[in-house]
Amino acid sequence: MGARKAIRAEKLKAEKKQKAIAIMRDCPTSPRKMRLVADIIRGVEINKALGILRYSKKEASIRMEKLLRSAIANWEAKHETERLEDTMLCVKEVFVDGGRMLKRIQAAPQGRAHRIRKRSNHVTIVVDKMVTEEKK
Repeated sequence: MGARKAIRAEKLKAEKKQKAIAIMRDCPTSPRKMRLVADIIRGVEINKALGILRYSKKEASIRMEKLLRSAIANWEAKHETERLEDTMLCVKEVFVDGGRMLKRIQAAPQGRAHRIRKRSNHVTIVVDKMVTEEKK
């Protein structure tokens, strides 16, 4: 059992070296709006994803594009010997989690008050080499 665990841990460590991760915390956009943008670029090649984000009408795409560029820069920092143009990178994982919620009060008729919830989110992007059919 110990040898298997060691091999698996070594494999995970090597796999983690290949990936590049970028995280954005407390982005002042609702998670639902950000997930719409995240779903569009999940699994897409990075140049195509950057094009999609650049010409998207959604405001969340501006922040997502900046985060994707950060993930690409992180990949370049990890792989100084490899050229970005020669490798086929894609967006392996994108996930959006709910962040902190600011609660505000808005005046309502007849002396009542309504609660306004200003939502935020945390976004994580993982960039990795594309898996082609030949390697399988």
